[in-house]
Amino acid sequence: MTTITHDRGAARARTRWLKQAAGPRDGAAGLLLLDTMAAIGFAAAIAGGVAAVARGGAPWPWALLAIGAGASRGLFAAAALRVGARRAAAAKRGQRARVIAGALYREPGLPVDASMLAAQAIDAVEALDGHVARFLPARAAATIAPLLVLAATACASWFAALILCATLVPFIAAMILAGGAAADESRRQFVALHRLSGRFADRVRSLPVVLAFRAEARETAAIAAAASDLARRTMRVLLVAFLSSAALEFFAALSVALVAVYCGFSLLGLLPFGAPETLGLGSAFFVLALAPEFYAPMRRLAAAYHDKQAAEVAAEQLMPLPEPIPSACEAIVAPLTVRDVSIRYPDSDRAAVSGLSFTVASGEIVALLGPSGSGKTSVLHMLLGLAPLSGGALEAGGGAIATLSGQAGWAGQHPLLIAGTIRENLLLAHRQADEVAVRRAVVMAGLDPALARRLGGLDSPLDARGSGLSGGERRRIALARALLKPAPFLLLDEPTAHLDTAAEAALIATIAHAAQGRATVIATHSPALAAIATRIIRLGDVA
Repeated sequence: MTTITHDRGAARARTRWLKQAAGPRDGAAGLLLLDTMAAIGFAAAIAGGVAAVARGGAPWPWALLAIGAGASRGLFAAAALRVGARRAAAAKRGQRARVIAGALYREPGLPVDASMLAAQAIDAVEALDGHVARFLPARAAATIAPLLVLAATACASWFAALILCATLVPFIAAMILAGGAAADESRRQFVALHRLSGRFADRVRSLPVVLAFRAEARETAAIAAAASDLARRTMRVLLVAFLSSAALEFFAALSVALVAVYCGFSLLGLLPFGAPETLGLGSAFFVLALAPEFYAPMRRLAAAYHDKQAAEVAAEQLMPLPEPIPSACEAIVAPLTVRDVSIRYPDSDRAAVSGLSFTVASGEIVALLGPSGSGKTSVLHMLLGLAPLSGGALEAGGGAIATLSGQAGWAGQHPLLIAGTIRENLLLAHRQADEVAVRRAVVMAGLDPALARRLGGLDSPLDARGSGLSGGERRRIALARALLKPAPFLLLDEPTAHLDTAAEAALIATIAHAAQGRATVIATHSPALAAIATRIIRLGDVA
C-alpha cells in the first residue's frame, strides 16, 4: 500500500513539474478545437450537397462551404503545430538553462558527471519537445472535441451517437492498459540510454588505459552489447506503441462500420429491429461523414502518448536540478582580498597552492609569476569558481564572497570559441553591448588587422574549433571579449604567450589601458608584462 501511495505521489509530482515546465498555455488546443468545428462544417457541406443533388437543387453553395471548411482545417492544423513548436522551444530553452545552472552553480571542485550532463541537456530536454508541442494540446482538445462531434451527431441521429459512445468504453480501457505498459518500457529504455552514454563517455576518457592494457576488443564488445540491449528496449517501446495504435484503429473502424451499417439499413428499411428514428438522406450522410471525426482527436492523442511517457521519464532526471541562481554582479566591488587561500583538487595528494594572500584594489595590477605547474592558472580558476577553495577566504568590498564568477572579464590560455560569427563570440561576454563598444574592444585588443583580412569582418563565420585562426588571433578574440565585459575585475591567463616582441609590446599597452579602473590579476611568464604590475606575487615550486 505504501509503494502504491508513493508511486501515485511521484506521478502527481511529475505531472505538476511537467505542467510548470511547459509554461503558460498559448492556444494550440484552441486551434485544434477550431479544426474540429471546421470538420463539422465539412460534414454538413457534404450532407447538404448530397441532399441538394437528390432534390435536383444546386450543389455549388455546399461545394464552396466544403472547400472553405477543408482549407480552414489545414490552416488550423498547421497553426496548432507552429504554436506548439514555439511553446516547446521555449520550454526546452528553460530546461537547458537549468541543466547548465546545475553544472555551474555547484560546490566548487565537485566532479561533474559528463555523461549525466549530456543525457540531461540533450536526451532528457529533447524528450519534452513532443510532450509540449503535441501531447498537451492533443490532450486538452481530446477532452472537448469528441463531445462537440457527439453533440453534432446527436442532432442528426441520437442512435448513431449512442453507437459512438458504446465503442468508446472498451477503447478507453485498452488505452489505459497500453499506457501503463508504455510507461514501464519507456523508463527502461531511457535508463538503458543513459547507461550507454555513461559507459561510452567513461571509455573515451580512459582510452589510453584501455589501449595500454589491450582491452579495446573487450570494451568494444561490451559497448556493442549495451547498444544491442538499448535497441531491444527501443523495439519493445515501439511494439507497445503499435499495439495501442492497433487498438485505436480497431475501435475507430468498428464505430464507423456500425454507424455505416445502421444508416444504410435504416435508409433501406432493412433493420432487423424497429427503426428507433426516421433518418433522411442528408442526415445519414452527415452522420457518416462525421463518424471518423469522433476518434480523430483521440488518434492525435494516441500518436503523441509515447511523447508523454518519454517526458515523464525525462522529468525524473530534470526535476532534481536546481533553479538558476541570479547573479549578484552589483554587490561585488573592489578591493579583492585573497586571504591565506589553499587550492587542492580532489584527485591530488598535495595542494596546488597553499597559504596565498594578496589584495588588489581598483586600478591595480597583480602579476602571478612562477614556473609552469606552480598554480598560477589554478588561482585564476579558483577566483572564477572553477577550482576548489580548500582553505582560506575571499573578500570583496569588505565582505566574504564565494567566487568572482559573472563579475570578471576573463581570458584564458585556451580560449573557448563557439560555432558562429566573431561578433557572436565577442557578445558572449556582454549581450547588450552596442556596436561602438564592440569596435572599441576590437581595436584595444589589436584584432583589427585580423578582421581586415576577412571578407566578413566581425561577421565572419567560425566553427567550434576556430579553424583559420592563429593562436594569437584566438587570444586577441578572448582578450577583446574580456575587455567588452563591463566588470570591476579583469583576470588574464598568459595573454601574451607565443607573441613576437612587437606584438607583445602592443598588447601590454592595451592591457595597461584596459586595467584602468579595474582590479586586475594576470598569470604570466613574461617579465615585460609583469613590469606593468603594481605588485608581483611569486608562486613556489611545481605542485
